[in-house]
This record gives sequence, C-alpha cells and structure tokens, in this order.
Amino acid sequence: MKIAIIAHDGKKADMVAFVKDHIDLFKQKQISLIATGTTGSHLVRAGLEVECMQSGPMGGDAQIASRLVERSIDMVIFFRDPLGKHPHEVDVNMLMRLCDVYNVPLATNQAAAERFVQTL
Repeated sequence: MKIAIIAHDGKKADMVAFVKDHIDLFKQKQISLIATGTTGSHLVRAGLEVECMQSGPMGGDAQIASRLVERSIDMVIFFRDPLGKHPHEVDVNMLMRLCDVYNVPLATNQAAAERFVQTL
C-alpha cells in the first residue's frame, strides 16, 4: 500500500505529530510513503523512509497527482490549511479532483486521517 502524505506549511507540525503517533504503522514494510518535498523532509527526520517529490509550490502536488493517474497511490492524507492562501491552489484542487476521479480515499484533516489509519 502506498500512502501520499502532504501538509500545508501551517499544518506541518500537526502532520509530524500525527505520523509520530502512528509511527509503528507507517514503518510497516507493506506500507510505503510518498510526500511533497518539505513534508517529506520532516517525515525523514522523524525516522521514516519516504519517497520525496518537489515541494508543493514547485510541482510536488502535481507529481503526486500524476501518480494517482498511474494508480500507484492507494490513499492520500493531506492536512490542508483552509484559512491560508496558497500560490499552488490550482495544483491542490487538481490533486483533490483526481482523488475523486480515480476513487482514491482522501483525508484532509486529522479526524479523517485517524479513521483512515484505523482501517489499516
């Protein structure tokens, strides 16, 4: 199972805390992680093996979206900052739309992500 991990700047600390709370799950061999660049670097520092794409504003969201099209991602956990402005909002919307198009589960907040990890 491949899980994409993404977090806006205002949510990166929340994402790292979430991942640390579930680190044993995310370290399982049957789970592989892919993340946008900055989020991925935080997860690597937390001790996880992560395939890092570019940062979101530099195309990382689009890179992950392309993996959705290839059907190589099974789940997306994306802690969005709904109150912030993001220069790459078009890419964010594309990523979320492609989750719907390809029927890939998408958690955009911690409560949904908690439910997702309970199913693993």
